[in-house]
Amino acid sequence: MGITSQTGAESRWNAPEKTAFRILFVYLLLQVLPLDWKFYSYLAKVDWTELAYQDIFNLARYTTRFSAGPAAFTDWGIIFGIAVVAGLIWTYRDAGRTDNYDKLYYWLRVLVRYRLALAILAYGFIKFFPLQAPYPSLSSLNTPYGAFNRWKLFSLSLGIVPSYELFLGLVEIVTGLLLLHRKTASIAAFIFLIFCGNIFMSNLAYEGGDTVYSLYLITLALFIFSFDLLRVVRLLVLQLPTAPNNFRPSFTGGWKVGRVALKSAFVLFFVLIYGVKTGTGARKDPYQYPTAKGLAAAAGLYNVSTYVLNGDTVTYSPSHPKRWQNVVFEEWNTLSIRSNEPVVLDSNNAHLVPKADTGKRYESEGTNGRHYYSYVIDSVHQRLLLSNRNPHYQHDVFVLQYSRPSAGRVVLAGITAAKDSVLVVLDKLPKKYLLEEAAKGEGRLRKLKL
Repeated sequence: MGITSQTGAESRWNAPEKTAFRILFVYLLLQVLPLDWKFYSYLAKVDWTELAYQDIFNLARYTTRFSAGPAAFTDWGIIFGIAVVAGLIWTYRDAGRTDNYDKLYYWLRVLVRYRLALAILAYGFIKFFPLQAPYPSLSSLNTPYGAFNRWKLFSLSLGIVPSYELFLGLVEIVTGLLLLHRKTASIAAFIFLIFCGNIFMSNLAYEGGDTVYSLYLITLALFIFSFDLLRVVRLLVLQLPTAPNNFRPSFTGGWKVGRVALKSAFVLFFVLIYGVKTGTGARKDPYQYPTAKGLAAAAGLYNVSTYVLNGDTVTYSPSHPKRWQNVVFEEWNTLSIRSNEPVVLDSNNAHLVPKADTGKRYESEGTNGRHYYSYVIDSVHQRLLLSNRNPHYQHDVFVLQYSRPSAGRVVLAGITAAKDSVLVVLDKLPKKYLLEEAAKGEGRLRKLKL
């Protein structure tokens, strides 16, 4: 494979440009290639016979890290330090050589283009099939606005308009596909800089968990766009005559076949297969909410009609420290309780895409308005085994007997993790929600009665 100039002339590189490129080359190589053992450790755990979209996403999102925690700017500092040392050694070894780095620059840009395309496609499909910000659960709809932190409010606000989330995903998918072609890469990078710039600022403003990762993608897009930046400035800003790109790749023999095969494999795996699996997962296995079913025909908001604590009946009081105020049963195996018992905030805001239900903490993250419990149904003995979803309450596990004397009533009784004896009578409320009622008609043009 050779890179030839359209004019037949090769570009000239001076000494400072060569030194800067050597450092940049090592830096970006360490940033875009998974070179540390943690990536391959995760890769080894993937069940390739039952590959899920979560596996592909988590592999696509991985970045080089030097600690066990999430990606941090300190990782960038370490990578930059390694790049400077390697670049200076490279400069010392190549002292006196007059060749340029046109070919190396081309291949580096290819790697960065495909790495950025991979990241954009990974996020694009989970937005296109609204998974990243799901529609609010019944528990969220019955939680006071002030009980959510800014990150959770942002996610819930995006989740109530799945059509807009779909549009954002479509923009990302199209941008990712444009990055796969050399002639449209700079256009795609420019679009992404505008798009991801907003994502980066929203992460700062709403205290999101993708601040480091979004800025990482911005740096990749800046590198790609810098290739045509001077030409764009000359043409559009200075309005001066501007020469087009003066070199193009020339593939021959095995390189030509290999190029087509690798690009086809990339599109097949990260576009077609990942897209199909994400669409299937959106219907059968959404990663934010559990997939295990809850009590049949129990989903809804329940008023606590009777509450007996340690043998004493406690009448309703909005200030009582322990009395349950209301309970929500979700379609899945989540039961949430509104009370005045304090909730230690699950402040995780990192974007995780777990496969197992035990790792799905979206419901409890970013809110202190309710206690969220997953439950396992023992239908033979009429029991529910409850486990608090909040990681700060790992020992909050207990069993409640349940009975359903009527379609709209659930009775729970047992001993809580705090060793309190409780007997709770729950009556389902026929509550309507403005979001759902408005969606049935003409929105603002239609009168609503709730």
